[in-house]
Amino acid sequence: MTEPLQSHFFAHLFRMKLINRWPLMRNVNTENVAEHSHQVAMVAHMLAVIGQQRFGKNLSPERLATLALYHDASEVITGDLPTPVKYFNPQIAIEYKKIEAIAEQRLLALLPTELQQVYQGFLLSTSYTDEEKLLVKAADHLCAYVKTIEEISAGNHEFTIAKRRLEKILLNYPQPEVKYFLDTFTASFALSLDEISQDEPQ
Repeated sequence: MTEPLQSHFFAHLFRMKLINRWPLMRNVNTENVAEHSHQVAMVAHMLAVIGQQRFGKNLSPERLATLALYHDASEVITGDLPTPVKYFNPQIAIEYKKIEAIAEQRLLALLPTELQQVYQGFLLSTSYTDEEKLLVKAADHLCAYVKTIEEISAGNHEFTIAKRRLEKILLNYPQPEVKYFLDTFTASFALSLDEISQDEPQ
């Protein structure tokens, strides 16, 4: 068996922790892309579980979690472009999508050839089904919404408008599992450690 070629794939991915999110806003607690991706993976997994258990959908929680884990991986090449810049006008959004696609391909190309076929299903957003795209994006929005709750609860009103914007986006998702998650889990993020450590309310 021949020795595998040296790959810089994971050396790139592990730099996700060096990319801070929300760069144009004052933050009480900074958040990096690595921790954000971990949170989005957990939420996407739960959305798929809710879809299965409550609404009879044929979803794979494991695949959704894996897609979410890699959904921002291309940012190790592009960096994190702030939302007000990325969506300043439709043309910028379209061009940035092209840049993201190029970065995804470049990241995939860092892998040994025999592994690329497996990972293209995770790294290339074009490999997602429409339902997978919506649920990963919903998980992404939910985690951003949680961030706004945490910042506002810590006295940082810089995130007030972002919270209202994200609420509107989340309430317009057609997937019922998104509203279920909102109603069931998000209110707790405004509470203190002592409050969430008490027994569940009756």
